[in-house]
Amino acid sequence: MIKIENVSKTYLGKQEKALADINLTINKGEVFGLVGPNGAGKSTLIKLIVGMLNLDEGDIKVNGHSIKSETVTAKMSIGFVSDNHSIYDKLSGMEFLLFVANIYEVSSEVAKAEIERLVELFELQNAINDSISSYSHGMRQKICIIASLLHSPKVWVLDEPLTGLDPKGTYNLKQIIKRESEKGTTVVFSSHLLEMVEKLCDRIAIIDKGKVVAMGKIDDIKANSNENLESIFLSITSNKDNQNENQELTESNKKVNANE
Repeated sequence: MIKIENVSKTYLGKQEKALADINLTINKGEVFGLVGPNGAGKSTLIKLIVGMLNLDEGDIKVNGHSIKSETVTAKMSIGFVSDNHSIYDKLSGMEFLLFVANIYEVSSEVAKAEIERLVELFELQNAINDSISSYSHGMRQKICIIASLLHSPKVWVLDEPLTGLDPKGTYNLKQIIKRESEKGTTVVFSSHLLEMVEKLCDRIAIIDKGKVVAMGKIDDIKANSNENLESIFLSITSNKDNQNENQELTESNKKVNANE
């Protein structure tokens, strides 16, 4: 479970807040999607959740542990897939995965069994002992996904996770997301692929200009506007004078969330 309380963030040298007074509760076992245009604040929120950035205001609790005051404990329960691959190029895929498993205090026996299973699933058997520097973008993404799951995280956070994946890798990731949710893992991911969001997510938050402008179950959001998710997204995040329409949709979604 993730509880985001009155969270704001401003980057050095910027006057406008990257995030402004965000409040969200993401439940155990829920698949929660973050959608919004480029620069809306999705990646900033994700980096705050996983402790990569410091909070300016508010707090985030991961399974009851504050990311501010109980940082290590909170992080130990999180699996994270970044939107870029900041991994050690000079290590082989296997060396990197064993290194990550050691950080999370996963036993060698458990780690090797889990690595073998996931490496086979993502068809990296022939490359797992090669240097990561020789990997394609998609192979690096697969290694990062595998690494994020080795310690059986209670919260799994993914920032644009389909980037670079081939069709089979995409399918496998979707199946893993479903299985992790069924196990009770809280899954949070950002994506520009609205079709994936519709198929996988229990609830979504649409973020624009650092604020949550709509939130709730997809069917409820769609029912309130009689449009498809793409049209709703474009309407809410457009720069046209539709503030009254957006406000009505946001208030409607607040009522839906209050009744859930």
